[in-house]
Amino acid sequence: MIEIPAELAASQARFNGEAGRAFVAALPGRAREFLGRWGLRVTGPSMHGVASLVLPVTRRADGVRAALKLQLPDEESAGEPVALRVWDGNGAVRLLAEDPGAGAMLLERLDEGRHLSASGDVRAAVEVLAGLLSRLAAAPAPEGMRGLGEIAARMVAAAPAAAARLGAEDGALLRDCAAAVREVMDEPGDRLLHWDLHYDNILAGQREPWLAIDPKPLAGDPGFELLPALTDLWQADPAAGTRWRFDLLTERLGLDRARARAWTLGRVLQNGLWDVEDGEPALDPDQVSIARTLLSAGR
Repeated sequence: MIEIPAELAASQARFNGEAGRAFVAALPGRAREFLGRWGLRVTGPSMHGVASLVLPVTRRADGVRAALKLQLPDEESAGEPVALRVWDGNGAVRLLAEDPGAGAMLLERLDEGRHLSASGDVRAAVEVLAGLLSRLAAAPAPEGMRGLGEIAARMVAAAPAAAARLGAEDGALLRDCAAAVREVMDEPGDRLLHWDLHYDNILAGQREPWLAIDPKPLAGDPGFELLPALTDLWQADPAAGTRWRFDLLTERLGLDRARARAWTLGRVLQNGLWDVEDGEPALDPDQVSIARTLLSAGR
């Protein structure tokens, strides 16, 4: 029996509607198909993210421990195996087998019980994340990867209407973020970005201490990668925390600070647009704090 976590079923229904419910209904059969096709044996309880089912497995032929990941194919998930092939284990989990059309991947097994978010040392965690980002963004994006340029153009176009649905202060902040993106969007970059490298998407490994998982890749400027490292593991002095983390990240990645600031504000803009689309009456207060700190530093 393949257990389908109720939380996964709920999130698929919420975000993907009928397609998500159909995906969940088909998961037991799809899992059995790939367990058989790749010669795998389940060795533990089902795990899940917001969008995927993950089964801990071993390969019957050689006893290698691995993880079978099944997700609903879409624009983001289609890029995941492409990016993992490019990185080939350099800073990220290694891809062992794939069927992109079915949304199935066999991945190197990491320690799902040891997330970087639980390390207890915030500065050391930021150093680890910065080092991984630097390695991942060193790779050029492959041909056909979704691009930051198109995303930025859509965000800037959507900002005025979204800002009008917020209060005066949040609306002004959203417009400031859009203005910052407008200054850099003509040079969106060509690096292979993870896009979602927060501290819970970094797991302990055996061949390396820490490795990135769950990329939502796109081609673009590495400055668009920094916001998750600023928002998570929140500290007592948000402004000071934003400043030293931003300094550390831009230094480790060798980024132009002004461009990195603009693209980080672009991530605040992206999240703000999603919040407005979801009917939220205000922007996320932590991200508002980050944006204001970065905007004041740029003046």
